[in-house]
Amino acid sequence: MQRRDLAICLRKSDYGETSQVAHFLGRASGVIRLLAKGAKRKKSSTGGAIDLMSEGDLVYIPHAGESLGTLVEFTESDSHAALRADAGRLNTGLYMIELAGALLAEADPHPEVFDLLHNALARLGQADAPPAAVLAWFQWRILRHAGVLGDLSTCAACGRHVGPASRGAHFSSSAGGLVCSGCAAGVAEKCRLDHAALAGLDALAAVAAGRKTPLPENHAHAVNRVLAYHAANQLGKPLKMARYVIEAGR
Repeated sequence: MQRRDLAICLRKSDYGETSQVAHFLGRASGVIRLLAKGAKRKKSSTGGAIDLMSEGDLVYIPHAGESLGTLVEFTESDSHAALRADAGRLNTGLYMIELAGALLAEADPHPEVFDLLHNALARLGQADAPPAAVLAWFQWRILRHAGVLGDLSTCAACGRHVGPASRGAHFSSSAGGLVCSGCAAGVAEKCRLDHAALAGLDALAAVAAGRKTPLPENHAHAVNRVLAYHAANQLGKPLKMARYVIEAGR
């Protein structure tokens, strides 16, 4: 039985000379892997070759067991052409879709993450959008949605408040959050937080609470390094695009 969904292409690879395997994030379907037969042919019945980050209306046949599903048709509605015109914005978008694909299990619907990614890619393509701030908000939201990022205002070990004025604070992925200066010595895995990182995390928490708060570029870059560090620890390896986005922001 065919299904229809709004979808964003997260990943693709060649399959033979004319076909592709595409990983989509469907709003109602979650992450799905589909075989796009003949997608690279000039006259393809599936809609042609599919680009990463492309959004559109997807028609597919779900897989049976461990096999790939079958793409019937993909009608692109947004290629994010403006975003692709700038290397920095393009790399940031590619990092976003890589993170989404790595955090989400297959066939597990997350409409909130679809909307988050859709909105983040759209914002990233706007000329006035600060890429580092867009990415910081995206990382913050998706990690919290995945259940791997909790409250970042108190020490995960002793519960003491940790804010922008705190000194000697660290972030520990294994501890599940911030670690104050008094508890840091007892935590093996950690990264030190400077004022910019603490202020940036505080700003994101304020925005999440509905308070309009600016996020300066240096604070956004500092936050992105912390959240990318956490994502890498949770996934067991850094994302491939991190070197072009996170490291480039140093």
